Amino acid sequence: MSDLYAIGYDDLGTAMRVREQVMGLQKQHLIDLADAVVVENRDGKIKLHQAQSTAAAGAAGGALWGGVIGLLFLSPLLGMAIGAGFGALGGSMADIGVEDNFMREVGRELEPGHAALFLLVREMTEDKVVPQLAPYGGRLIRSSLSSEGEARLKEMVVAARAQQAA
Repeated sequence: MSDLYAIGYDDLGTAMRVREQVMGLQKQHLIDLADAVVVENRDGKIKLHQAQSTAAAGAAGGALWGGVIGLLFLSPLLGMAIGAGFGALGGSMADIGVEDNFMREVGRELEPGHAALFLLVREMTEDKVVPQLAPYGGRLIRSSLSSEGEARLKEMVVAARAQQAA
């Protein structure tokens, strides 16, 4: 089961930097993400900044399979083009991770100019991840954690900030 975290920031730039930091932590295998999306409230208009494009991933997979099928019919380029088109269409229609409507709903609660980072976390090494993210500040807007788990997370953030300040 994954845990959802929605962390609010005062500006888009900070939320984007934190997402990049989290992506770096994922490469170090300290966190395993199912999704990472920045939601921006741009004067009442909600914009979602997806970490990766499902359309692009679908196009790449479709091109590969289209090329293989095209080889069978002696037209690999045509097969790749058709496969990429159908793959992109399928990928753009797939909603993997946090539901877009939910993120937009929470985004409407943000003050204009503010942003939130949504993380759908499969696994995380909390004692290594939280101190890396604490210096950026932010406030926990929503989570799927229990009340006790949320309180423990907030305590870890306060402790990590205190350690950074010392």
